[in-house]
Amino acid sequence: MFKKLFRQMIITQIISLMTVTLCMLIDSIMIGRFLGVDSMSAYGLASPLLLIFAAFGTLISAGVQVVCGKTIGQGDQEGTDSCFSVSVFLAVLISVIGLAVVFIFLNPVTSLLGAGRPGKENVVFGLTKDYLIGFILGAPAFLCAQIMVPYMQLSGRRTRLVVAVAAMTVTDIVFDLMNVFVFHGGTLGMGLASSLSYYVAFFIGVGYFFQKDCMFHFKRSLIRRSTIKEVFTAGIPAIVNSVSMVFMVFLLNRLLLAVEGTQAVAAYSVLSTISNICFCFGSGIGAVALMLATIFYADRDRSSIKMLIGLMVRYDILLDLAVVVIGVIIADPLTSLFLGGNVEVKGMAVTALRFFLPCLMLASINSTFKNYYQGIERVSMTNLISFLQNFLCPILFAFLLSRFMGVNGIWLCFLCGEITTFLIFSGIAWRHHGKIAFNKEAYSMLDKDFGVPKERCLESIVESTEDAVRVSQELHDFCLEKGLDARTSMLIGLCVEEITVNIIEHGFTKDKYSHNVDVRLVLEEGHNVIRVRDNCVHFDPTSYLELHQSNDPVAHIGLRLVMGMVKEANYVNSLGLNNLTLEF
Repeated sequence: MFKKLFRQMIITQIISLMTVTLCMLIDSIMIGRFLGVDSMSAYGLASPLLLIFAAFGTLISAGVQVVCGKTIGQGDQEGTDSCFSVSVFLAVLISVIGLAVVFIFLNPVTSLLGAGRPGKENVVFGLTKDYLIGFILGAPAFLCAQIMVPYMQLSGRRTRLVVAVAAMTVTDIVFDLMNVFVFHGGTLGMGLASSLSYYVAFFIGVGYFFQKDCMFHFKRSLIRRSTIKEVFTAGIPAIVNSVSMVFMVFLLNRLLLAVEGTQAVAAYSVLSTISNICFCFGSGIGAVALMLATIFYADRDRSSIKMLIGLMVRYDILLDLAVVVIGVIIADPLTSLFLGGNVEVKGMAVTALRFFLPCLMLASINSTFKNYYQGIERVSMTNLISFLQNFLCPILFAFLLSRFMGVNGIWLCFLCGEITTFLIFSGIAWRHHGKIAFNKEAYSMLDKDFGVPKERCLESIVESTEDAVRVSQELHDFCLEKGLDARTSMLIGLCVEEITVNIIEHGFTKDKYSHNVDVRLVLEEGHNVIRVRDNCVHFDPTSYLELHQSNDPVAHIGLRLVMGMVKEANYVNSLGLNNLTLEF
């Protein structure tokens, strides 16, 4: 079930990231082809500020994934609502502060980004300033759209998410074309076009949060300091990652200006935009890895975590291998989309792209493990990878290699940086494991006593009523073998059979999709738990019985029988899956 879910989630996440990045790509193409190299340089100089806003959105988004992943898994609705309320509050607060700071200190901010001092002779300064004005007006929607993504994933509203980001892409193309050919608004118009497209995505996505079946609720009383601290703490790795990237881009822009001038910065702007598209695959896999690792870790599910590691590495390699091959082949025509007939800058951008592409597969693996380690609460490991990958290693190699190879040494810094990052974090993982080994166990970095011992856990998949009967008998025999009394063993088997048959009869027939039920039994001292998970339509058996009470002794007899057998029953719908936990 989770293999299928993993594929569905990464497709949604990649499409989401891809369409957002396509907006930046479209802006770059329009600016490069129709507004000129100076405008392209201005766009590149403005990028650190865009990354700062993205950093705050990423911080809150990552915090939501971790905090909500835990509260939803524990069935803590108040905790989930508190996380949602806090994220809305933070989005509004950061947007207001960001707008005020940029507009009040617009000239100093523009100069700080490397555009120089204002003046008639400094064309790049005015172009950079105009783009910042246009973009900053859309910053609130940009921030909120980022934060909505994990909530859409957690609630299983993946279709709405895809529609929102697709609409954003289409409207950005339309507004960019209108700016270039109708309004002639320059870089200011390009920034405004992006802002308007962000608001389109926001208004489509936000509709879900006003629906009656929305699992997240805003309550002012739940905006707590403790939750704010928890969200920020969980999101710190994301901010370390983003801040490292901001400083890397800032320093590389300065280095490129010193080595080759504004044309090198323009080439780097093209490379950054193309690389962002290439990174969508690794970033999408990493985001899903964080969400699932958090849930599996809270559930102490060692086998699922190892399965997750295998899936994320496999998809990193397969998807990025295809991207690298295609990228090398179309490098020349791809850069032509941005720069047209500017032969010198285009040649520099082609070289930069071909130097960069070989690092892509390793970069995705590094990024995915960075997210995975955050999910299993190895935050220091996550921060280390972020700092090495997005700042220290590439900057050191850029300064060193540029002395011997000029601008080509700067393009080579990315490959050298990713190789060094991988070797360093691998060394730490091997040290924890006790030996050098390229396997799931070594890179999982789980403690030896983590999770339930295999001999005290039984997992099965049910796809038919015959499977339900078979699994029921297997659980009965397993319980007897592990020392449980005959009555408890019989009740556990009977309970699972009743629940799974009920799901097959009523859940499997609701639509034309294929379904299955995942059953997991954990036997611990005084704590025997069954978790039943299915990918059918949303159904909460605990609340259903409360809403449909009847004096008829045979009404809903199956569910009543099951609830009468167990000590405690807890239901939660997460990632679009029904999760029922029964404790005996």
